[in-house]
Amino acid sequence: MTRRQLLWARILFGLYLVAVAVLCFGKFDGAQDEPRDLWGIPTDKIVHFLMFFPFPILACLASGGYRGERWQATFRTVIAFLAGCAFAAATEWVQTWLSYRSGDPVDFGADALALLLSSAIVLIIVLAKHRK
Repeated sequence: MTRRQLLWARILFGLYLVAVAVLCFGKFDGAQDEPRDLWGIPTDKIVHFLMFFPFPILACLASGGYRGERWQATFRTVIAFLAGCAFAAATEWVQTWLSYRSGDPVDFGADALALLLSSAIVLIIVLAKHRK
């Protein structure tokens, strides 16, 4: 990864974090107009899943694509997963203090599921690249 690509990856990751924060902490009038569920899954949980799915992918790119030994790639993926979980937990915790929002442990569960699945995909891809 070139220095320019790395810079753009880090900018993209920063913009992603800002976008997630705006979505988590923003006050949106008329947000309740969305359908209540999709295939029996609450829409709110789908949104949380989709919001946090890119985190490990963008973290991988922002850290240079996980070069090095296989154990280093695995370690960085675990760190990205844990950092994503910390970020998700922080967003839910802050929402408990906002009068127009509410923190929900099930939202964190959707976030963590997305982070786990995305981290597994990143790890499989990175380890496959190391195998070549």
